[in-house]
This record gives sequence, C-alpha cells and structure tokens, in this order.
Amino acid sequence: MTPRHGDGGVDTRDSTDDLQELFGAHQAPSVQPTRRKGRGRRALIVLLVIVLLLGGLTAVGVMFWNQFGDRVSEALGWTTNDYEGEGHGETIVTITAGEIGEDVAVSLAEAGVVKTSQAFYELLLAQNPQVDFQPGTYRLRLEMSSQAALDALRDPASRMQLSAMIPEGKTVGQTLEIVSAGADIPLEELQAAAANPGSFGLPEGVTSLEGWLYPATYEFEPGTTAEAAIAKMVGYQIALLDELGVPVEDRERVLTIASIVEREAGRAEDFGKVSRVIVNRLDSGMRLQMDSTAQYGFQQHDDGSVWSTDAALADDNPWNTYVHEGLPIGPIANPGRAAVEAALNPEPGDWLFFVAVNLDTGESVFTTNGADHDAAVQQLNEWCVANPGRGC
Repeated sequence: MTPRHGDGGVDTRDSTDDLQELFGAHQAPSVQPTRRKGRGRRALIVLLVIVLLLGGLTAVGVMFWNQFGDRVSEALGWTTNDYEGEGHGETIVTITAGEIGEDVAVSLAEAGVVKTSQAFYELLLAQNPQVDFQPGTYRLRLEMSSQAALDALRDPASRMQLSAMIPEGKTVGQTLEIVSAGADIPLEELQAAAANPGSFGLPEGVTSLEGWLYPATYEFEPGTTAEAAIAKMVGYQIALLDELGVPVEDRERVLTIASIVEREAGRAEDFGKVSRVIVNRLDSGMRLQMDSTAQYGFQQHDDGSVWSTDAALADDNPWNTYVHEGLPIGPIANPGRAAVEAALNPEPGDWLFFVAVNLDTGESVFTTNGADHDAAVQQLNEWCVANPGRGC
C-alpha cells in the first residue's frame, strides 16, 4: 500500500509535538519574561543611583555656592561684593554701646544697607585714623556702597535724635510734659513710671520725684521707655549730689532748699542771698513765708503771677510755709546746679526779707527788717502799676 501524505502528516504532527514536548520544559514561555524583568529592575536601580548621585552633587553644589558663591564670582570677575552708589529707600540701623566695627558691618549687611559685611569691614580696616562709631539710631539707605554707608554713619544728620530741654524750676508734672513732647513718649506712661519713685534709687523715705529730675537738655533714642527717660534725669541729679559731696540722708533737705531758691530768686546772682534768708529765718524760728511754697501746695505755681491769692496763703497743705513752720514736706520744683550749690553755700549776710522789684530784670531787694521790706514791697507795687500785665 502506497503511503498517503495524509498519513505522513500524522507522523509529522507527532514529531513536532514530540519536539515541543522535548524542548518545552527548557523553552517555557515564562523564562524570557523573567529574564526581561531582571534587566528592568537592575536598570531602575542604576537609574536611581545616578539620580541620587546627581542630586547629592547638586545639593553639595548649592551649599557650596550659597557659602562661597560671592567669593567665587568675585574671584572670577563675575561680580563684586559691594554695591555702587548712594543707595535708595530708607532703613533704620541701631549701633549700641560696646559694638566694634565687625559688629556694625554685620548689622549693616543684615539690614540690607551694604551688600556684604566683608566689604564694609575691609573698608573700616583701611581707615586711618580708626573710625569710632557713636552709639545711636541711624537713618540710612538700602543697597549703599560701603563708602557711602560709612560716610552716612559719620554724618551727624544721619543720627536720629529726640531731645527735650528741661528748664530749671519746672515741677515734675511740667517736666514730664516736656519729655513726652520731645522724646515721643506717651505722657500717661511717664506719669505711671513717676508714680513709683522707689524704683529709681532714691533715698529711703522719699515719696516723690519732685526735685530729683535734673534740668538739662537731654537726647533720647527712638523707643526709649518712660522708665529709662526718668532714670536718666534722676541719674544726673544723683551724680551732681555725689559730686558735691551731699550725704544721702541730707539730699532731700538740700533739694528742698534749692528748689525754693530756684523758684524765688529772679536772678542767678541772688541765689546765695535767697539761700541765706532761708537759713536765717529757720535759725531765728521764723516761718519761711515763701510764696512759692504756698503756690505749689495750692497748685497755683504756674498761673503767671508773682502774687499769691489769699486762698493759697491760707491753705493748710504740707508745703505751705505761711501755715507751717520749717521747710515744706519736700521740694517744690527741680533745681539746677547753681541752686543746689547755693543751698549748700549760702552767701554771708543777715537778711531776713527780700522781694522782687522789677519782674523784667528779676532785680530783688534784700532787707533785714520789716520796715525796709515794706518799702521794697511798695517799689514792686509801683512797678506793677507802671507795667500792667507783666507778671503782677
């Protein structure tokens, strides 16, 4: 029988199946995908490593550039570490006592005044003579060259100053009003601080700041507190008393006499005489009968008149020396140096009375007896008639 191709096909099919069965276990379809998956994982790991390396290098580079970029750029001539010109806008920089040039350089850089502290500090080191900065608050510009910033700090006009001129003979209340206006400190804050005089180092038993605020022209930095402003004035008065050798236990008494001298004398040249009248009357047992004390206790001290009202003279308050013997309970104003020195060193003399006879010049007549004093009072009356509205 001749074989048919159909029969041969059967044989071929079987051979193919046998080959597939023979090699099937070795050529399983799952082998190749497994091999491809392994290559993908390794590729991913390599990629991650590369990214991490590049990222790390980038981070290091950023850190390096942040720290040394300006110097590198400067060294390569790409940029400078200093601004050019006079700057723009405005900013405030404060230099405190004890700061050195390097501190100032850092403050200027942090405030945006100069580009780098290094540029400003190197400029300082090149100065001859050495620059000494005055502590204070300065109004400067942004992005100034180091030279422009240095010139501005040397210019007194750049230093912000608040000032208050305290005349001799002003009371605490009047003084605080002046300080409030000049130093830009709320009056209520000054009054609250003054209500606690014990916090300013005054002698034991002193219950008021009256007499303890030294009259002078003061400069205050912006932002000065009420406590700091008052402490500054008290400090100057204490320093004066220290200088003059006034014992702590005598200071309130000396300031009380000095305050009366300051308010009563029309001219500084008469301070010593007024002080002597006070001492003589105290020593003789006479009441002082100083109008300034009666006016102070009656709160009539700033009405612009040399005369005291009958109500003020009769008012029973601890300052009124028409009613009470001896000195008033405390100072009636803030005396200056000349009045304090006069209280400590009365001019020799036996006067018991005095009265101003010319309110324009402050001329006073000092006498030893009541009759002469009455005659001097008549001089004042005549002057007042001839000069109405000028303090009478």
